[in-house]
Amino acid sequence: CGMGQSCSDPNLSYASQHDFVCTCDNDKSITKTDGPATCSKDECSTDPCGSGQTCSDPNPSPTSLKDFTCTCDNDATLSTTGVKVASCVEDECVPSPCGSGQKCI
Repeated sequence: CGMGQSCSDPNLSYASQHDFVCTCDNDKSITKTDGPATCSKDECSTDPCGSGQTCSDPNPSPTSLKDFTCTCDNDATLSTTGVKVASCVEDECVPSPCGSGQKCI
């Protein structure tokens, strides 16, 4: 079995071979007899984006890595794929909190 999987052998008899079962640790319903199972990997489960960012993983297939997207919670236009956004700076002058004739700096 592969990483993130557990192996069980329902029949320990020497005459019984190739009947071991691999089960995904993160989803017990995914199994395969006589070989590694194909387990999903949600890259957002480890919170790769950090504070102030939202992670989404469109394809949790184990063959599709680094496809997660980090998006700043305060500005959806700031997003990156495969890495966390370098900085999610909040501009306190948007929208203009100052009164008429005043400039926010």
